Amino acid sequence: MRSESPRIEDLLRELAPQVLGALVRRHGQFDACEDAVQEALLAASRQWAEKGVPDNPRSWLIAVASRRLVDQWRREGARRRREETAAMLDVAGRVQLPDHDDTLALLFLCCHPSLTIPSQLALTLRAVGGLTTAEIANALLVPEPTMAQRISRAKESIRGAGARCELPSQAEQADRLRVVLHVLYLVFNEGYMTSAGPPLNRADLTAEAIRLTRMLHALLPAEGEVAGLLALMLLTDARRAARTLPDGSLVPLDEQRRELWDQSQIEEGIALLTRTLGTTTVGPYQMQAAIAAVHDEAPSGAETDWPQILALYDVLERVSPGPIITLNRAVAVAMVHGPRAGLALLGTLDDDARMSRNHRLEAVRGHLLELAGDLTAARESYQSAARMTASIPEQRYLALRAARLG
Repeated sequence: MRSESPRIEDLLRELAPQVLGALVRRHGQFDACEDAVQEALLAASRQWAEKGVPDNPRSWLIAVASRRLVDQWRREGARRRREETAAMLDVAGRVQLPDHDDTLALLFLCCHPSLTIPSQLALTLRAVGGLTTAEIANALLVPEPTMAQRISRAKESIRGAGARCELPSQAEQADRLRVVLHVLYLVFNEGYMTSAGPPLNRADLTAEAIRLTRMLHALLPAEGEVAGLLALMLLTDARRAARTLPDGSLVPLDEQRRELWDQSQIEEGIALLTRTLGTTTVGPYQMQAAIAAVHDEAPSGAETDWPQILALYDVLERVSPGPIITLNRAVAVAMVHGPRAGLALLGTLDDDARMSRNHRLEAVRGHLLELAGDLTAARESYQSAARMTASIPEQRYLALRAARLG
């Protein structure tokens, strides 16, 4: 055992999808394997805190989870099948499984074509991203009970389809890629701006999303949108150190100390984007990465090339229309054509049911109203946004913005 180890919670989050992928690949039965892995993670959180982290924590978790499967199948199976299964798993517990990461195979399994796209997203965020049901519900703008049912049905569908935890054929990879990219994007976003609780961000989730996207890029180096998503993550995560003050207060982009930005990540993201743009069909992740690059290359907030950003948003809205794109484009419109023009565009989202529970609509409205000089209305919008968000740092930031307006 090692006396010093990384934070156990972070290590378990990193290992959980790898262990689940290994068990599902070897034994099938996604639902039973997930339950066994959860029990193993709980046992590890208790034992490792007292005795230290094992030298090979992944193998430790696989062995413990396998024993949980033995116990479960001994209780539920017929005697003959029970004994055969137990013998097989007992061997698996003694023999170390091949030391390779099954997370990418698990990612594609969760995006199996037998599932609807919403179910693919939910199951992947749960099994690979490690998000709770509440976090997934917030990310997908769905009530938590509905999300719990969706995840349960997705597991049943995976089991019924007899799907295996292995990388699909090249043709199947192409069919599932859009959902896989969307899932990785959502995992990154939840890590970069947590939807609830005290922390502003969760570096474990952003790091895992970047790691998985790197793996996907290595598997599919010619896919422009994979490279675009990786570039977007790097260019965005590069600003993480400047996003908060020492007391945890949120710092908006235009006020951040840019010397704190990670220049190596910015350079890598721009290089990825440079190699990709113009070589493949342009997609939404490449366009978002291009917008992030313009922000990152600006020497200061005041020197941001907003006309170029607006032009990129015009293209992005044609390529991938949606309320969040319109929301962000409204800011660019305001910076180029004035806050009233931005507010007019923002008003087109007021009747969009997808935005009814999203606090960012009122937060952006407050910002544009403040720029327009309507301080009373701006204060009301900030206060409304603060009530709607479950993120404590955002609540404090929005409440402070409202208080400063009198």
